[in-house]
Order: sequence, then structure tokens, then C-alpha cells
Amino acid sequence: MVGIDFGSVAVLTFDCYGTLIDWEAGILRAVRRLVPDDVATDEQLLTDYAAREAAAETGPWQPYREILTASMSAVCAAHRIRPTEQQGIDFGGSVADWPAFADSAQALARLRERFDLGVITNCDDDLFAFSDRKLGEPFEWVVTAQQARSYKPNAHNFDVAFERIGRPREEIVHVAQSLYHDHVPAQALGLKTVWINRRHGRAGAGATPAAGARPDLTYLDMASFAEAALDG
Repeated sequence: MVGIDFGSVAVLTFDCYGTLIDWEAGILRAVRRLVPDDVATDEQLLTDYAAREAAAETGPWQPYREILTASMSAVCAAHRIRPTEQQGIDFGGSVADWPAFADSAQALARLRERFDLGVITNCDDDLFAFSDRKLGEPFEWVVTAQQARSYKPNAHNFDVAFERIGRPREEIVHVAQSLYHDHVPAQALGLKTVWINRRHGRAGAGATPAAGARPDLTYLDMASFAEAALDG
């Protein structure tokens, strides 16, 4: 297959939110409880949220619940809305309710028959556990931001994964939706990458900051990626 020889690949690492879990749907559902439809469009809210969350994640490490609460509060403040303390707490825990994409669990189950799977995720351990169950708990290695004490695109998160996996980077392929959080740092570290372009057909970068990267392969969903990887 052009771009990646999957016959020489032993490990697939994944981003979770945006790639396997529909975080944009989850974010919007939670934010729309506070921000009315006539105040801003969905894409405006996602773009604003992306900037707020990315900024919060570049500072000193704090739990993802707190990142979520602070980011949501900043988005609301921009529209002169002041959430209550409980609303902030509820948003911080909303990850537990974010839905998996319909094809994620089945695709991961198929891929697991041939590859070892890992996940490198900007999340807390307890919140990711809810998502992991929705995905069928397919991962041999789980690296969270809580464990790394940093957030992607920080290369440290990948370094933690490399240490645990213990395989040459030539045998690892990273699979993700976010160019900013995943493809830019993964490629800088020598990994081949696959872009799951969940936002195909929509303008902008949505809940992730825009970034320039050239993934080795691109698929529109996990089902088509799994089919190609297993045939490769």
C-alpha cells in the first residue's frame, strides 16, 4: 500500500477524542445547555473552544476536568454567560457521556486481531475509563495526560508510550484525527501517521486548532482504515 507497509507494522497507537469518540458532539451537547443557538453557530463555538482548551493545556499540568471547566467557562464568558459552579463541574465530567463513533469499537476489535493497540489520550484516567468501555477495552497500553503530566502536542506523551511499548518506532503507526495534537508531534518523532478525517466535508478544524501536517495516509472513518490496514 502506498504510504505505509502494514506488513511491517506491529503496533497501532490511537488518539481517542475526535478519532474514536465523537468529542465535538459531546462538547456541543454540553455547551448548548448554556449557550443558546441564536448566540453563536456550532462551528463558532467549536473554534472558540479549541483555542481556549489548547491554551489551557500549554500551561502547568492540571486535571482534564479542570481544563474542560476552564475552557467552557471562557467560551461562555465571551458571550456574557456566567455558568454556576455546578454547571462547571458537570461540564468537567461530561466526557463520560461523549458518544463513540458508530464504527470505532468494531474497527478496533478487527485491528486487534492482527496488531497490538495503544492509546495516547489527553484525558484523566477515570474519565477515559468510560470511553474505554464504550470502545470494548481494546488497548494493551493506555497513556493518559494524567499519567504523563502533560498534554499533546507535547512530545513527552509519546515518549511515555514509546517506553512502555518497547518496540522500534518503525514498527509503530499513529492514528488520529487532530493534525495539531497528534500528527505534527508524531511525525516529528519519526512515526508514520494515518489521518482519520472525521470532519471531511466541513470547513475549518473544529474543536482542534488548525495545523499544517501531511499524514502518510488518510481515511474518512475507522471502518475504511481497518479494512485497508488488514489488507495491507
